[in-house]
Order: sequence, then structure tokens, then C-alpha cells
Amino acid sequence: MLSVALRTLRTRWVTFVGSFVALSLGVALLAVMGLALASSLDAPERQPERFAAAPVVVRGQDTLSVPTPIGDRTQKLVHPRAVPEATVGRLRELGTVVADRSFAVRAVKGPGDLVGHPWSTAAFAPYAIDAGRAPRAAEEVVVTGDWARPGQRVETDRGTVTVVGTATPRPSGTVTPRRSGTDTPHTSGLDTPRTSSPTTPHTSGPTTPHTFENALFYTDARAAELSPRSTQLVVKAEAADVRAAVQGQGLQVLTGTDRRLADADPDRDSEALTAMNALFGTAGGVTAFVSVFVVASTFAFAVAQRRREFGLLRTAGATPGQVRRMVFAEALVVGVTASAAGCALGAYGAPKLAAWMVDGGLAPAWFTIGDFTWPYHVAFWTGLLVALLGVIAASWRAGRTGPTQALREASVDTEAMTWGRWLFGAGLLLTATVTLGLALFSDPGELLHRKTYVSRPMLLITAIALLAPVLVGPLTRLIAWPPAQLPGAGGMLVRENAAAGIRRTAAVAAPVLVTVALAGSLLGATATLNEAKATETREQTVASFVITPAGGGGFDAATVKRFEAVEGAEVSATSSSAVYVLEDGVALIRSEARAADAGPLARTVRLPLAAGKVSDLDDDSIIVNEEWEKHTVGQRVDVWLGDGTKKTLRIAAVMTTGTGNNGAYVTPANAPGATVDRVDVALTEGADPAAVAVALTRAGGHVFTKDQWVQASYPETNRTTRYGFILVLGIALLYTGISLANTMVMATSDRVRELAVLRLAGATRWQVLAMVAGEALMVVAVGGVLGLLVAALNLAGLWSALGLLSVRSPVRLPWAELGATVGSCAVLAVVCSLAPAALVMRRRAVELAGMHE
Repeated sequence: MLSVALRTLRTRWVTFVGSFVALSLGVALLAVMGLALASSLDAPERQPERFAAAPVVVRGQDTLSVPTPIGDRTQKLVHPRAVPEATVGRLRELGTVVADRSFAVRAVKGPGDLVGHPWSTAAFAPYAIDAGRAPRAAEEVVVTGDWARPGQRVETDRGTVTVVGTATPRPSGTVTPRRSGTDTPHTSGLDTPRTSSPTTPHTSGPTTPHTFENALFYTDARAAELSPRSTQLVVKAEAADVRAAVQGQGLQVLTGTDRRLADADPDRDSEALTAMNALFGTAGGVTAFVSVFVVASTFAFAVAQRRREFGLLRTAGATPGQVRRMVFAEALVVGVTASAAGCALGAYGAPKLAAWMVDGGLAPAWFTIGDFTWPYHVAFWTGLLVALLGVIAASWRAGRTGPTQALREASVDTEAMTWGRWLFGAGLLLTATVTLGLALFSDPGELLHRKTYVSRPMLLITAIALLAPVLVGPLTRLIAWPPAQLPGAGGMLVRENAAAGIRRTAAVAAPVLVTVALAGSLLGATATLNEAKATETREQTVASFVITPAGGGGFDAATVKRFEAVEGAEVSATSSSAVYVLEDGVALIRSEARAADAGPLARTVRLPLAAGKVSDLDDDSIIVNEEWEKHTVGQRVDVWLGDGTKKTLRIAAVMTTGTGNNGAYVTPANAPGATVDRVDVALTEGADPAAVAVALTRAGGHVFTKDQWVQASYPETNRTTRYGFILVLGIALLYTGISLANTMVMATSDRVRELAVLRLAGATRWQVLAMVAGEALMVVAVGGVLGLLVAALNLAGLWSALGLLSVRSPVRLPWAELGATVGSCAVLAVVCSLAPAALVMRRRAVELAGMHE
């Protein structure tokens, strides 16, 4: 049967070109994602940046470790501890100690990520002076980059400063750290920073254009005033001596490449790669799903079109097994050639994708595609498997074709639904319903997770697609009823042709169903969740004004006092922190927390309480939410504070779970190291809002009204998720285009004699083309309605979960995106149906009517 299969492929190449292109693209995408994954797993070790030339860096305790029956559980502390003063004294005996400080600075016309440091730490990058000199006074600074020049005055949220020099990092390999006792100290110690004539770090030698931060260097004394707390320091001494001095105190002694842990956000590369791999995993899953879907749909439609051909083979003596093997052989040939082409395309596209990921900030700057072979093997054999899986049902149906089908003349589909479609369609629909019910009953919060609302639509899509022949008939007659009432027979023919050719209608509607369902479900889920979070913010904010810092840091005590001194303002200053709790004896959970005084908090914020009162919050208690293992008012719970201190606190109140942003509340005494980063202001009776707003603005920070705050804090889909959805929906739309083009060309080419009969019956060429276009539009409408049904069912489940979590928020459907998707499908369907119809109708109708299949 292989020779017959090869001849069939050569003769009916139009039938298989869509499957070939779809498989090729699917294999290419799998190869690209496999290469990206392999390259991310082979990532180079990140090198230190700010402390590349530092001999030894000592960091305060920044990790919480809790012993459990299955081993120690660890979490990063939100407020790392400073190195104890007694330890600093012992380290000073070994060599010079330089305290490091980092704090956000906001400058007019300056970079948005500007960060301040003491000048003495510049030597450890090392930085080289390009122009000017080192800072000597409190209002003098050295900047990196080219956004400011020596002599320029710069306005910042820390005061106006004068730029006296510019600096550029130089390769650390040009620096040889001196041993303790022979170097020239930059400072005399932690408590006596030098304020004049500081040593200028390395002002000669080659420089590099690479800049890993936008820094502003102050004198050591001024930096200590702006950021009194230091959690790490550089020690110019032997590493062994330093380790001996800090032994048993939980401090980190960093040397070599470990010094990168002292840089800002040292885990950003691994976090970016993890997010990137999650994106590729999601896109790969959707690619495999849509590939199987398109291939199965195309082969099923092709088999339905070839019933008389298979009947002739059966009449000529072919057994059902031989017919099935022939169809499998066709799929095998298509799968092998398409997979090979896809691997070649993937090799070309992988570097392009890597460059796009780097440019978009989704991957580290060093990320490139390595030389690996296993992704090609995985992609090739997966493509072949997809081709064979997609043809299983079609080959079974082909083998069941009886010899009498060779005599068939009518094109009406009488048995579009087989017992297999009923079984699997109903089974998947039941599975989707039961799993939704179980999730709503046991853990509705699980439905709000991205991995859940990305994967759940696929169950419903498959179920509705399998049951589509049952739905297509009534839906077609409903949609086509208005045009069928128009004068003339065109509308009636559109309706009856679509209703009679159920298989053709279902095959064309299937890819539209997939794209519309994915677009509505994914974009609708994120829009609905964002609206739910905004609703929570709106309902919880009762203050008249909300004030946030102008920079990325926080408010100092003096600024908070200025806010409190404003007449007519009742101020609630809160700070970001975290608490840690051990649940089930083995899971160390971090919960975001805010620190506030109970009285002002109760007057400016409406917490979604399920039990208890905000006013009961004190230094011996905590407000938790219903997600906590212990969430009964009056219970005592063991927690670790943001700096790792263990305390046992009484539960004063319990909040509803909400969308997951309802963390915990503690008093400032239980948030050591936390800085005030938000101030809510309520108006006293009779206060003038305009006058209070002016006074608050003069005191410092960004002042928002309630409505402005809700709008400014409206959640946005993060960049990784947005790019992931663009990739997923792009894949779905691309496959839809391929499938639509292929199916419409197949369907129209198969109706040559039917169109000729219409011409012989008196229809003009334009009337026939109008009917073909109308059928294409109606079938796309059927697919759009089915896709919208799937999206609505998915979003209904999400809305129910929000309701159970005490969030009352409307469902948001992305109508603009859905309209654009359906419109694109409609244009493509019309073009791909009219083009072959217009070509064949250039011949005389009598000739077309006498054509053999």
C-alpha cells in the first residue's frame, strides 16, 4: 500500500499541504524551544559586578533556616540583618572595613533605576574616574553613564547635588587586591567614614563600556546619613581569618564568584531563565495540542472527502486493514518530511528567538543558543508521533468504508457523529465539569493560577470540537436564518449547503474555535483577574489621599512627622514587610505583610475581615487571612519576622482570601528594618481637601486622591505573561490560518461539479462567488460562536471562584481582540474559498459538470 500512498500524495497534494506546513511549523517551534531550554540549562555562572575587586565581602544574615523532619527549610529574609557591632570590631582588627550602602535616588532627567552608594565602595568594582574628581563634600557626587557631566547641578529627591566627576567600571582583571597591612584604607572604619580627601579609585588603565548599574556616589558620611543601615561590608584581610572571626554567627563570607551574591538582585538571571522556560513550556504544550488538533481535523476531512475512493479500493479487493495502512503510510510520509523540514527551520529560527528574548528583557544579555542535538531528536520524533496520532481516528474510519460508497452520489453527511466522538467528547466535557466542581469545592484559589487557566480551556476546546457535528446543524440554521429571509435563493443555499455538509462545516469551524476560545479564555482570565484586584483596592481604600515616595525607597521619620503635622489630616503610615510560618510541619511559607498602627489603620483602610477587629491588633498579635493553616481568632501562631526573629503571636483578626493579595498585618514593632513606603490620609471633620492636598504635596512624595490611586495601582499583566500569551495566541492564529486555507481550498476544489450545476441552473458567476463567500463567513461565525461559548464557560468558572473567595467583580471579555481574531479568520476564509472557486469557474460550466473526481 506504500506505492498507492505515494501516488495519492502526488495526486492529492493540495489535501496534505496544510498538514505538512502545520507539522513543519510545530516541529520548528518544538526545536526552537528545546534549544532554548538546553541553552538555559547550560548557563554560565554569573560573575561578581560591584565587588569584582573586593578581597572579602561579609554579609549579615539574609536567610531563614528552619529545621523540619524532612530537612532544613529556607527562605530569603525580606529584611537582612546587619553585621553585629562586636563582630565589626573584630574584623577591623584584621584589616580595613568598608561599609556598603545602597539606596534608591530619583533625579530630574536621570535614569529611572538610579542607585546611591558611598564613594569608598567604588574601588571594589572597580570604577575608574573618566573626568573630574572624587566627591569631597556632602552635596558633591560622582555619576556613572553619560546622563550628567562634571559641573552640572542635578535635582534629586535627596537634595540638589553637584556632579564633580564621572566614572566607568573597568575589568577587574586589571586589579590586584593588596594584602592587609599594605593597602591604603578608604575609610578608617564603619563608624568614622572619611569625609574629605578620599582615595580616588583606580584612575588609569583600560576601561570598558559595560555598565551594570546607574550609580550616584556620595561621600561616605553623606551616604551614611541617607542610608544609616548597612547589611554588608568589605574586609581587606585573608578570607580564612575573616571566617574564623565570624564563625557561628550565621554570617556569609563571600570570596571568588560568590561575591556576586552581594550584588543587587543576584538571582535575576536564574529567575529570568525560569520564567523563560515556563513561557516556552506553555507555548510548547499549546503547539503540540494545536498540531494534533489541526492534523486530526485535516485528515478526518480528507477521509470524508475520499469515501468513494476508498469504496473503489474496497470493491477492487482491498481489506479494511490495507486501507488503514495506506492512510497511516500517507501520514508517515507527511510526518517524516515535515519533521525534517521543521528541524531545519528550527535551527534557523532559534538564534532569532534568542535575540528577541534578549531585546525584550526576557532573557539575560549573555543568552545565546548553544550547540545541542537532543532538541532536534525530540522535535523530530514528536512531530512524527503527532502525525500518526492525528490520523488514528481517520484511518479507522477509512477502514470502515464499504464498497457501496463507490456508488454514492449525494454529498449529505448522514453519520457525522460516531460512537467514538460521542464517547470522547462527552467524557472530556464531563471531566472538565467534574474537575471544575472539585476545584471550586476544595480550593477555588487554584483556578486563579496561570498554569490552571492556561491549561483548562484545552479540555473544553477538545470536547466542544468533538461534539461540534451535533452543535453545527442547529447553530448553522440559527445564524443563517436572517440572510435566508432575504429575497432570492442565495441565503437559503448558504444555510442548506452548510447544514448538509456538516463535516465540512465542522472542519472549517474547528480552527476558528481553537483561536477564539484561547484568545477569550487567556486574555479574558487576565483581564478579569486584574479587574478583581482593582475592585479589592477600590473597596479597601477609604482614605482621601494616598502618598508614596518620590523615589524607590521610603519615607524617613522626619517626612512622616511633616505629614502628621498637616492640619486636618489623619495619617496612617505603613511599611512593607513579611512573616514566615511553618505549615504542616514541613512547609516554610512566606506571607507578605504590612506594618501599621491599629488605630490609624482602621480609620484609613477597610480590610475584608471574616472575623475579629482591626482595633485588636497590637504588638502581641497579627492579622492573617483564611489561607493560613491557623486562622481562628484567639489562636496563637509561631511566626518568624522579616529579619528572622521568631515570635508567637495571637490572631487578632482574619481576612478573606481574595485574589491572593491579602497578606498579613503586624505592628511596626514586629517589622524590624521596614521603612515606611505608603501613607494613607483621612480627613478630619470639616477639613478642606484642597488645602490638605497642597500641604501634603509640600511635605514630600507623590500625593494621589482615592480615584487616582485606584487608577495608578491598577494591576497590569507582567511582561513575561504578556509575551507568553502573544506567543501562544500567535501560534494558534498561525495554525488557524494554515488550517483554514488548506480546508477551504480542499472544500472548494471538491465542489467543482456542484458550482457548475448552479451555473447551468441560471446562477451568474458573481452569484455563485457570493454564495461561496457567504458560506465561508457563516462557517467562521459558527466557529466564533463555539469559541465564545468555550471562553464564556471558562470565565464563568473563574468568576465563581472569585465569588467563593469573597471578591465581587465582573467578567471581562476581550471584545476588541476577539473581534480582530474573528475578522482575520473571516478574511482568510473568504479569500481561500473565493480564489479556487474563481479559478475553476473560468472554464465553461458544461465542461466542469462533466469532470471526473
